[in-house]
Amino acid sequence: MLDALASHLDQIAALAPVWGYALIFLFMAVESSFIPFPSEIVMIPAGFLAARGELSLHSAAPDLALAIAVGLAGSLAGAYVNYFLSFWLGEPFLRRYGKWFFLSPAALDRASELFNRYGAVGTFVCRLLPAIRQLISIPAGIAKMPLGSFTLFTALGAGLWTAVLAGTGFWLGRTAGDITYGELVHRGKDFIDANIVWLIAAVVLAVAAHFAVSKVVMGKRGSK
Repeated sequence: MLDALASHLDQIAALAPVWGYALIFLFMAVESSFIPFPSEIVMIPAGFLAARGELSLHSAAPDLALAIAVGLAGSLAGAYVNYFLSFWLGEPFLRRYGKWFFLSPAALDRASELFNRYGAVGTFVCRLLPAIRQLISIPAGIAKMPLGSFTLFTALGAGLWTAVLAGTGFWLGRTAGDITYGELVHRGKDFIDANIVWLIAAVVLAVAAHFAVSKVVMGKRGSK
């Protein structure tokens, strides 16, 4: 799918100065919903175009910041589709008719297992993991996770992932010279795949540090 979509990026990039942000929002919403669609094909080129002043603002840093913000907004919109459909329809419906939403029983079982084991933190961390990042919203909706918590943890994870992709594209836009969009996406994806373990490790350490500090603070308050 990545190669097939990348072959159309030249035509899409030509629309970027006018429609770039609308396209980022639309495609990231699709990527974050039931429909399988790689976020790398959206945010890496967005960062690349921002670095070269080819988005609407024609200024690298503001374009990069706005691309990340719009990408995050699109991710949240798609995540809300999964969340509310799962919230309203429930697990029996999804197990029976999930194939019409590109949702296999095995994928639902895996997402449910991760959510049941890690809860809100899983909603955050799974946004960084291939193949599961879209699906983690489904068990959150089935479990009727509070919308505020769902929004917070989804935004944290999706925002970090969007920033990593766009930042990679921005870096390649500054350093790569002439490059096709297909090469851009593959080079960016290869770079992220090679370093994703360090990103996940940093996230896990940050989460562990947060809980450790929170426990110490709450312990001190409780002893007063």
